[in-house]
Amino acid sequence: MTNVFDVLKERGFIQQTTNEEEIRRLLGSEQVTFYIGFDPTADSLHVGHFLALMVMSHMQKAGHRPIAILGGGTAMVGDPSGKTDMRKMLTQEQINSNAECFKKQFAKFIDFSDGKALMVNNGDWLLQLNYVDFLRDIGRHFSVNRMLTAECFKSRLERGLSFIEFNYMLMQSYDFLELYKRFNCVMQLGGDDQWSNILQGIDLVRRVEGKEVYGLTFTLLTTSEGKKMGKTEKGALWLDPEKTTPYEFYQYWRNVDDSDVEKCLALLTFLPMEEVRRLGSLKDEKINDAKKVLAYEVTNLVHGEEEANKAEQAAQALFSGKGDSENIPHIDVPLSEISAEIPLTDLLVRANLVPSKSEARRAIQQGGAAVNDTVITDVNYTVGQNDVDHNQIMLRRGKKSFCKVVIK
Repeated sequence: MTNVFDVLKERGFIQQTTNEEEIRRLLGSEQVTFYIGFDPTADSLHVGHFLALMVMSHMQKAGHRPIAILGGGTAMVGDPSGKTDMRKMLTQEQINSNAECFKKQFAKFIDFSDGKALMVNNGDWLLQLNYVDFLRDIGRHFSVNRMLTAECFKSRLERGLSFIEFNYMLMQSYDFLELYKRFNCVMQLGGDDQWSNILQGIDLVRRVEGKEVYGLTFTLLTTSEGKKMGKTEKGALWLDPEKTTPYEFYQYWRNVDDSDVEKCLALLTFLPMEEVRRLGSLKDEKINDAKKVLAYEVTNLVHGEEEANKAEQAAQALFSGKGDSENIPHIDVPLSEISAEIPLTDLLVRANLVPSKSEARRAIQQGGAAVNDTVITDVNYTVGQNDVDHNQIMLRRGKKSFCKVVIK
């Protein structure tokens, strides 16, 4: 039977390990309980979280037990890792609401039945801590000098690091200690930007319990140029279909750079690596076939087969004249509004092609907006009956974002 460590390594997930030889031995010889943390700072998971879910799924398929930690306590502070400014402070009510949204999305990827996986909230122990006791029992194990050398803090020292953020590392480390004691959790996994936090947690368990635990980081989802993937003109690429439609989600992956196709297929699908390498080796026009496979497979995993088929059909209808045009994203607008004429800036926002009127104006000024394939450069343009073609109007933002306005 293949060791899941080898699977993760072959697919390009693994970045750093605390003890590669021992971790590989453990994962190949016994069931390991491991955890990944998710701070509910928004009301949906995004594509960066999806990478972590893929890791958890690979691990669970190999017989290991995942713990998904919802950061009801740590989200009250905010992780400074990878951030140039302090995170927005959230209320307990916002965090709890976000955590409920996360729970629904987790269930699509991880099997929580019969104890095969656990979902716990670190607010259950962090929010009950006595501050002085915590400092005496836990804080004494941390060296400030060592903490200041961590990447997550070094990048913030010039801009200013708040004391509340400085405590985040202690809180995350305490999570590992609690999970070890409660569930015999012996491994923490996380994105490579969590390496410093993971090391401190391992050190804390060793100091308090005298036990060896392990850490492994996986690659961050970046382009071949090192830029973070999952950013769109409207913001993050969300897993919630209300925030990023399945069609928009599909189109994002359909349009990745040629050089990123093989990496994305390896990380974000369960296709065999032989097929991943074959698709990734395609050149010129043929690489588009690989992109279609990537877009379909990832959309299928996140939104299901039906939505993936609809998105694929909509893309074919728009770009090749085939497929089902009924699945193209659309909005209904009363005839009376069209007769009175609607500013194009307003309609672009209503169609969810831009997040704001200012973005709409910018798109128009830059020649990035079109009505029925006619590029509009007048920011004062109004859409009216003259634009109606067969009871509809086709709006376009950029080259790949469309919305059909259906006149009712």
